[in-house]
Amino acid sequence: MSAPELNGGWSHWPAPAKLNLFLHITGRRDDGYHQLQTVFRLLDWGDTIRLRVRQDGRIRRDGASVAGVAEADDLAVRAAVLLKNTAKIAQGADIGVEKSIPAGGGFGGGSSDAATVLVALNRLWKAGLDVDALAALGLQLGADVPVFVRGHSAWAEGVGEQLTALALPPAWYVLADPGVHVPTAALFAGPDLTRDAPKAKIADFASGSLLGNAFEPVLRRREPAVEAVLAALSSIGRARLTGSGSGCFVEFATRTAAQQGLARLPKELRAWVAAGVECSPLLDVLERY
Repeated sequence: MSAPELNGGWSHWPAPAKLNLFLHITGRRDDGYHQLQTVFRLLDWGDTIRLRVRQDGRIRRDGASVAGVAEADDLAVRAAVLLKNTAKIAQGADIGVEKSIPAGGGFGGGSSDAATVLVALNRLWKAGLDVDALAALGLQLGADVPVFVRGHSAWAEGVGEQLTALALPPAWYVLADPGVHVPTAALFAGPDLTRDAPKAKIADFASGSLLGNAFEPVLRRREPAVEAVLAALSSIGRARLTGSGSGCFVEFATRTAAQQGLARLPKELRAWVAAGVECSPLLDVLERY
């Protein structure tokens, strides 16, 4: 991907989606946060962030936020304010988010948007923070933000912030959106959630023995739309849930196989194909800017 095109002072930056190739909850900390293990796989598909530097110091959202989210609570806006205050930046920014990632689907849209704002404004403002500092800021915004800041698929532990980069084989995915916005906090609080999975190792994932998602049985019972989509996807392969959202996927070894699988699904299903990537498209753009 080429450097972000400037048009009327705006630059454009990718905010890629992710999949959780498995997700286990292994315990709960004293502060109430859950300990988990997962593998984040970054994709070549996602949102686009538009940024324009302002000289008056204001941080402003250009266009609508996610329905029901005030501008001040928008993760992209919060990321800009946090970076501005931390690095003591006098400039401001206009922020536009062109959404492709469905909200509440477990594809990481809000977290990726925030990470892209941190990384891109750090460059545009010449703030000079290194990737470790940006990832630490990202963690203040959400547990999934650091993986997008670092820009590589990873094994994750803790609340999702303890990352070990993974080199994953090429893969293509049929993704599907049941159209259900899942409230993450309610799922974590649910009495039927398994929270004591035995701890696994990266070698277990490499062997192919880790595929489950702790939230899948919960969502199957609670959300008929999720159950229906997983059933439809099961006709073309091993259907899985991503994150704590409603998004579902099937993995394929080739793009052709993924496209053939997509063609076999009911036409009314909201489904599409995306590729897993070794390096985030955000980092590709950053290198050229």
